[in-house]
Amino acid sequence: MNTTWKTSMPYNYCVVVTFCMLVAACGERNEPSLATSAEPPYQAITTIQDTMAWILDPAADVIWSSAGTIITAQGHQELAPTTDEDWAEVLHAAATLTEAGNLLMMPGRAAGDDWIEYAQGLTAAGQLAIKAAQDQDDEALFEAGGRLYQVCRACHNQYWIEAEGGDQRDDGYDENENENENDQGHSTR
Repeated sequence: MNTTWKTSMPYNYCVVVTFCMLVAACGERNEPSLATSAEPPYQAITTIQDTMAWILDPAADVIWSSAGTIITAQGHQELAPTTDEDWAEVLHAAATLTEAGNLLMMPGRAAGDDWIEYAQGLTAAGQLAIKAAQDQDDEALFEAGGRLYQVCRACHNQYWIEAEGGDQRDDGYDENENENENDQGHSTR
């Protein structure tokens, strides 16, 4: 028998055992990892009311105040952005609205199939506004703003919870006040 084999046999045995341990360690585990767990590692921090007041409403207001024409006794005012910076502001607001649709579909926030449909409508309207801002197309932005308004209105008709004393929420937002502003601010095109 070869003497080299006899002296290296313990070494070969250790290599084989180490290799088997590495293969076993790389195998499947019984505990789920973050990447494969059923529940994603996120959590909703704000209430729906806060999400609306702090994220959606300000972004929607940028879209609505950047599209259309205001006509008064003194004349008319075009609302369309006129500079690259103005269009960038609209783009950022549109992206916020688009992603806010996803926020509204998170587990713990989604309130049913209609809610999901409205949130997807918000995302679709936001995508239209993104495209309009990228193209610097004021007509397309006006249309996107109208679509956004329709989605918001439909959702609020079904899910708006009135606070005592009317439509005003705890954060001071008055839907009727903003609705009147929007109707006046987007009366023509």
